[in-house]
Amino acid sequence: MPHVADPDGGGAIPAPSPEGHRQRLRRRFLDAGAEALADYELLELVLCLAIPRRDVKPLAKDLLTRFGGFAGVVHAGLPALLAVPGIKENAAAALKLVAAAATRLARHEVLDRPVLSSWDKVVDYCTIALAHQPRERFHLLFLDRRNALIADETQNQGTVDHTPAYPREVVRRALELNASAVILVHNHPSGDPSPSQADIAMTRQMDDALKPIGILLHDHLVIGRKGPYSFRAHGLL
Repeated sequence: MPHVADPDGGGAIPAPSPEGHRQRLRRRFLDAGAEALADYELLELVLCLAIPRRDVKPLAKDLLTRFGGFAGVVHAGLPALLAVPGIKENAAAALKLVAAAATRLARHEVLDRPVLSSWDKVVDYCTIALAHQPRERFHLLFLDRRNALIADETQNQGTVDHTPAYPREVVRRALELNASAVILVHNHPSGDPSPSQADIAMTRQMDDALKPIGILLHDHLVIGRKGPYSFRAHGLL
């Protein structure tokens, strides 16, 4: 065990044990839940799984500063995480596992359930999946006659401020799935979910393509870190 000098001149004394700190942190989490821990403490627990013999508190705090919060850390790209001193593949995998688990759980909350009665959970799922993506993604939610989610798929991934969307491909896939309605979703990496004129024009093109074959364009959600934007809620559909 490392030792530090005794300021009273009594010789070296044992340094605080990282393992003892981890055990206390783990006990607080198990007894009181995540609400009892600050973000850096929760991140410490995740990092402890991959870095077993090191004080990871400074690393946890550094990650939060670099990526702007807990969600920013776990949704950060793999190259960005590996560029942080002290983060190797094991630690990066542990962090990405948290994001994957959160997305999977949120998706489970909306799959095969009527969208209209669980709209908040649909928006939560889209936010978890897309709000922190570094590039724009054009995502599709397909609904059946009961307005239950039957499939969600990424059609395209673009740049930091643009992703292509093809009405013909949306129509083809909706027919393959025998969908009765579609929700368009895409993210704005800038954080601001306000739609551009190109977003509005594309939504109209999608609506025009889907209507003749009897498929409803239920909504278009734009997801940003500042919150979601619903075309239907704002009278654009």
